[in-house]
Amino acid sequence: MRFLFVGDSMTIGRAGDFTWRYRMWQHLSGCDDGPHEIVGPRSLLYDAEADAAVSTAYAAPFPPAARRHLAGWGEGWVHLAPLIGPVAKEHRPDVLLVSLGLIDLGFYTNSAQTADNVRAFVTGARAAAPRLRMVLLPVIPNVRARGDAPFAAECEHFNVRLAKEVADLGTPSSPILLASPPKEYAIDRDTYDGTHPGPSGEHKLAAAFATAMHQAWGLGGPYRPRP
Repeated sequence: MRFLFVGDSMTIGRAGDFTWRYRMWQHLSGCDDGPHEIVGPRSLLYDAEADAAVSTAYAAPFPPAARRHLAGWGEGWVHLAPLIGPVAKEHRPDVLLVSLGLIDLGFYTNSAQTADNVRAFVTGARAAAPRLRMVLLPVIPNVRARGDAPFAAECEHFNVRLAKEVADLGTPSSPILLASPPKEYAIDRDTYDGTHPGPSGEHKLAAAFATAMHQAWGLGGPYRPRP
């Protein structure tokens, strides 16, 4: 089974992070339902000093082959929708694990436009891989939502639209799951800056994806955090 992580800054991580990708790789490595492979065209972390994805400084030993992803600091649905088709064709993932939307709503598109980009993303992915499975994570509002009511409302509206897109776009040959938002996710405890996950947040994001796959598809096992 080949997995591709797709996301924004919360997924790529920056120098010194473990990343939820690392936590998910740990989880998959501990499952006994067959071999797995992490695929994708990128592997680096974001470096704030360089303002670019040039770092290999993960917080824990992470095999180079397992670092692969399609994620970018400041990139959202609007950026990755045009890329997913060629990436899926070249790297042949079986499952996409997607965490996107916050950066779109914060800087680029409203909830309706972002939902349109979700549809474009799914269409592009399926054109390259008709039997591709996908797990999509709803937007987790960050610290900005506390004082910016219109932004908070857009996050809420988008999550409603995302659920509708998942229901409309899922097919028997290419199912789409909407992961449940992590339980008791607290930005003061589970992030290091009000947006990006720290270790506890990384585990909760990985658990959201793992639980969705296990419950719906019998893929993997229950998520058990590892050090």
